[in-house]
Amino acid sequence: MLAAISAPAQHSGKAQLSYKLISIRVKGLNQLKEDQVVTASGLKLGEIAGEDDFKQALEKLGDTGLFTNLSYAYRYSTDGCNLDLQVSENDKLLPILFDNFVWFSDQELTNLLRARVPLFDGRLPEAGNLSDQVSVALSALLTERNVSAKVDYLRAGSVNGPIDSYIYKITFHPIIIRNVSFPGAASAEISALQAAAKPLSGQEYLRDKMRPQEKFNFLPVYLARGFLKAKFEDAQSAVVSDGPRTLVDVSLPVHPGIQYKLKRIAWTGNTVFPADKLQPLIHLKPGELANAVQLDQDLDAVPKLYGAKGYLTARVQPIATMDDAQASVIYGLNVVEGDQYRMGDLLIDGIDQPAIKRIIDEWQMKKGDPYDNTYFTRFFQFMYRDTTLSRSYNIAHKEILNPRDKTVALALHFLPK
Repeated sequence: MLAAISAPAQHSGKAQLSYKLISIRVKGLNQLKEDQVVTASGLKLGEIAGEDDFKQALEKLGDTGLFTNLSYAYRYSTDGCNLDLQVSENDKLLPILFDNFVWFSDQELTNLLRARVPLFDGRLPEAGNLSDQVSVALSALLTERNVSAKVDYLRAGSVNGPIDSYIYKITFHPIIIRNVSFPGAASAEISALQAAAKPLSGQEYLRDKMRPQEKFNFLPVYLARGFLKAKFEDAQSAVVSDGPRTLVDVSLPVHPGIQYKLKRIAWTGNTVFPADKLQPLIHLKPGELANAVQLDQDLDAVPKLYGAKGYLTARVQPIATMDDAQASVIYGLNVVEGDQYRMGDLLIDGIDQPAIKRIIDEWQMKKGDPYDNTYFTRFFQFMYRDTTLSRSYNIAHKEILNPRDKTVALALHFLPK
């Protein structure tokens, strides 16, 4: 809420008069500094100002989104006017991320913005015009470096989640990757990292696009070698050449951490299959490097095994317990089996009724039987042959789960080849 408090009532007849400002005090500050607020208000000591100016100053501050409440009071004498601004700061501020401003470090940009945007201190409110002020200041910095580009920003957050940051980037000026390096990487990993990074050469540089590369292409190099706590820092760029387009070298500093070996695997939660039935699905052996990539791939086989018994929602939750002193890890593999599903309706279309009847007659997984999600493939590969069909078909199938009665309706759609 924004409010304006004028001079005491006995002076209401002089409310529209103007006075020389001899002092401006700001009360209620927690994070911001008084001189920042005064500068941002547009008011200056020694200048002549009146109530209209005070109201405009409050509106200017309120438009930034940095305050939840604003008011003013003043006292005047023959010497001039003493103005008090009462504020309540908005404590719900979001971090700001700079994407492809390759000519500046993050800290350099933050310092330059603090000098140019009076109330900027590294974070922004979700609403208000302070984010636009930052955009204008960034555009000015690029112009001073003779970079012709447009500055855009977006309020970012997870899908269907709250806004958690601001991301600023430049457009209409291509920034191209020449090379990618990995400071901190050992020779044993560097060749694999460089091979994973090779497709990035010649691509547009965006920090936001580098983060998925770290997760899906670079981090697995370490996870496959037992470096279970490996971390990459944010991508850094160095300008190689400038012009209508900018060429950069990108570095991704890495901290490998400890290289772990597998101590043992412990299964929990499994009742349908004993551990000695599940363990052969896992290729990792005690004493070997803890290849987390291989483990993830192996665990994909567990739901498939359960699916053949009707446990269509089964999943495995791996929990790594690491002993840094011994450089070892115990993997607890917790199986969440879920409910068993049974065969429901068999729905067939795309062929004539006699052909549908022949399939139903030969279909051995009857209604009420535990559902086997491998049966469809085995049926059409090895069991069913219909030489009366006039043409060849592709068969699309869809499993429709009913969580209420724990049944599966299987729909088969025949498509002529």
